[in-house]
Amino acid sequence: MFRTGAEGGTPGRAQVVHHPTRASSLAPYPYRLSMYQVPPVQDITVEEFEQWALDRLRVLADIETAAARNQSWPETKAAIEARSAAHLPLHSNSVAQSGMASGAAAKTQELLAERRKDHVSHFVLRLAFSRTEELRRRFLHAETTLFRWKWETEHLAEREAFLRSQDFVWRAVPAEQQQRFREQLLAVHPRMAATFDSESFVQVPWHRVPDLVEKRRVFVHHGTAWIPTKEQASLVLAEFQSGLQAQLELTARALPRLDEDDRLMPVLEHLSMGSMLGATSDYSNASLVNTDGEAITLTADMVVPLVRQHAPLCMRHLQETLSAKHHLLHQSRLQYNLFLKELGLPVEEALVFWRRSFSQMTDDQFKSHRYNIRHGYGLEGGRHNYPARSCTTIISGFPPGPQETHGCPFRHFSQANLSAALSAHYQIAPADQAEILASVQAGHYHVACTRVFELTHAAQGVRRGDGLGQGEIGS
Repeated sequence: MFRTGAEGGTPGRAQVVHHPTRASSLAPYPYRLSMYQVPPVQDITVEEFEQWALDRLRVLADIETAAARNQSWPETKAAIEARSAAHLPLHSNSVAQSGMASGAAAKTQELLAERRKDHVSHFVLRLAFSRTEELRRRFLHAETTLFRWKWETEHLAEREAFLRSQDFVWRAVPAEQQQRFREQLLAVHPRMAATFDSESFVQVPWHRVPDLVEKRRVFVHHGTAWIPTKEQASLVLAEFQSGLQAQLELTARALPRLDEDDRLMPVLEHLSMGSMLGATSDYSNASLVNTDGEAITLTADMVVPLVRQHAPLCMRHLQETLSAKHHLLHQSRLQYNLFLKELGLPVEEALVFWRRSFSQMTDDQFKSHRYNIRHGYGLEGGRHNYPARSCTTIISGFPPGPQETHGCPFRHFSQANLSAALSAHYQIAPADQAEILASVQAGHYHVACTRVFELTHAAQGVRRGDGLGQGEIGS
């Protein structure tokens, strides 16, 4: 199940340092560490499919948040430790042997259950985040960071056993060569002088360890980097990253085969639309207030005038398309449905709104849309409430194709079309349009969108520089 293409080791490798061995007691998951080379083939429920992926997504979200806040590696490790303990526990064989559970059989089953969840959830998110280059890049970074944490927190004996199970392209440096370049090697590793004769080195293509080359922590000879065994972590991370990058590209090419799966595609779409931003958010019903500060319940009848008066251009464009064509394509429906949910539109009113909007289809045709609408509200499938797409997600993920209307107009419209939309929808003066278009040309799409909000809400007292207060457009 969930096969995305042929995966496995590279044949024809010679003189490798580590040779495959296999521990049988915990097969098919003998180690806490995994290169995720072989996709899972077991049957799982749709609920497990979704829940396990969301649990892993919470861990990856914390990793990305730590990077965005420029946190130190110890701070990042602490965040991963806490989130993993709650949502993705993964104990080592050594911990199990020290009494994680009562009885050897129970220990084994606990480890297998943890590793099965780790294995399956990785591949589910691999499917979800292979859809665009930006998503693949972010997934690769987060997963590599997670692997680094697992590597550094694993017991030495377990790391060595894991390495012996792999088939890495690490060629041993012959002893005579090591002695021949003794002076050069000690220039790079002066602390090794007393133990040099007992040290061993491996050589890999220099571009596989750019971090070590950049920091001048390796000797480079004829295009290969000579690395002491103490720098093993960089080698393993490089192998993990390059392997996962290649597999993400294979998965991206295999994705069209899943497009007809009505059960899995909504789950994958919702997982990937989070794009790790807001992945840990829990949806709670929003509320609108009137001029007296009293809460107002949003109804289907209120959606169109509210969106036309106050929503950002991305949502205004979706509504105008929906009003004109009585239909939206898949990505547009996802983007707009979660936006309306975040505004506070109850699910019953959402179903009324969408049924009216899709007035040209039969009730039978609307059934599949009904399921997807309810799924977005956390009422179908794994019953998880997904956040609305953030500005960052709308800008960087899923660019609209022909006939599609989702995305960010400031990012995806031509200048002519954007200018026409600003004139038609907001009657923005040419001088102000020039300022907005200049921001777009500079790649400052948030700034351009915020300026439109300021101009169109000047009568409500919004001044230049006020922006959107505490909120982010479209989220």
